[in-house]
Amino acid sequence: MDITQLILDEHAEQRKLFSLIEQIDASDKVALGAIWKRLRNLLDSHAEAEERFFYPRLMEIGTGGNDADSAADETEDAIEDHNEIRDTGEEVDKHAVGSADWFAAVGKCNEANSKHMAEEERQGLTDFRRHASVEERHALGIRFASFEADHITGVTPVDKDPKEWVKDHQPAR
Repeated sequence: MDITQLILDEHAEQRKLFSLIEQIDASDKVALGAIWKRLRNLLDSHAEAEERFFYPRLMEIGTGGNDADSAADETEDAIEDHNEIRDTGEEVDKHAVGSADWFAAVGKCNEANSKHMAEEERQGLTDFRRHASVEERHALGIRFASFEADHITGVTPVDKDPKEWVKDHQPAR
């Protein structure tokens, strides 16, 4: 088990669920609502698990992967992205399932999430794999998977101030 692989696997699941929504007729509100609920719960619990287990440790050992200047920059951007994903998810829930506005809001959420995943895969995950031992990635993977299993129905989504979050999680040097 490896936290970076678990994160990648969940990214694939998120992409799949967005794709399923795109393939369901707007009149099938039951299916759309069920898949959206699962996706929303996954997005929220995934972000919270990353913020609890992945990003604090990345800030301690990372140096900045690929086009990121530092682990703090990667993390601040990720927390900001998580807020945007939460906010666009809340917007989806303001519209009638299957309506044009609902699909448009789902599209905005997909866009925010896709941007985040691409950056995280290119920056944070690369940085983490370069600096964390296999044993540490395994230990954090267990904590990540356990948290998500315990929160299969989601978490209460709470936006966070990215700069404050990074400041609060800066490693002691």
